[in-house]
Amino acid sequence: MPELPEVEALKDFLTEHLVGHEIVRVLPVAISVLKTYDPPLAAVEGHEVAAVRRHGKFLDLRTADGPHLITHLARAGWLHWKDRLPDGPPRPGKGPLALRVALETGAGFDLTEAGTQKRLAVYVVRDPQEVPGIARLGPDPLADDFDEPRLAALLKDERRQLKGALRDQSLIAGVGNAYSDEILHAAKMSPFKLAAKLTPEETSILYRALRTTLTEAVDRSRGLAAGRLKAEKKSGLRVHGRTGEPCPVCGDTVREVSFRDSSLQYCPTCQTGGHILADRRLSRLLK
Repeated sequence: MPELPEVEALKDFLTEHLVGHEIVRVLPVAISVLKTYDPPLAAVEGHEVAAVRRHGKFLDLRTADGPHLITHLARAGWLHWKDRLPDGPPRPGKGPLALRVALETGAGFDLTEAGTQKRLAVYVVRDPQEVPGIARLGPDPLADDFDEPRLAALLKDERRQLKGALRDQSLIAGVGNAYSDEILHAAKMSPFKLAAKLTPEETSILYRALRTTLTEAVDRSRGLAAGRLKAEKKSGLRVHGRTGEPCPVCGDTVREVSFRDSSLQYCPTCQTGGHILADRRLSRLLK
């Protein structure tokens, strides 16, 4: 799933390739991706892209004197840039292609979604706050005003475990399953520790891990072509997706806890005092 660093890199890439160019055609292939109907999708056609913004994991293409074209790539969506789009309209079918955006230059991009759980979402709105997911977003963790006291205030009365709190988009925008694992590994904290139980010193450690992990991931992704971002994300992860591999910090084996539709990875030595978290429902909350 693309998270804050990858969406930030896509924002930079699209700023370079889209701003100042006219959208001449938007071609929906999978109608299920369209989540709004007024204004219609065609309302962005004939307008130049004035700016590209990021709201959490949402990409926002603002057109000049027109509406916003907003995308959430969800779990299995991706953006594929093409210097020259294929001739002719795309054919609807069982493939991954969901939407195509064409510029006056002949270039453009495709939105695709793999798998059967179709969650990729496209919105055409006059104001980004009309998108429910954007309206509910918490603060951006890389914003200049996101300081340590603000994180402490967010977590002060948060009765959930750290893993769940970090992933909650209404609490902190942009962090998902992968980077929450990475942040907690960098902070040397159990994913099951209660957020409200953090001491001031632990909050400071978590804040530094949060900012550093995301900033370094953004820096690694900056300047890369859209097609290389997935590989860069995977190569930069220390524990997430690396079950059974040695922890790069201490050499212990990276472990996994599975849930119904996701999993987390952690290092017992670095994060849980050597304890193995066998199952979310059976494991104790570890300090």
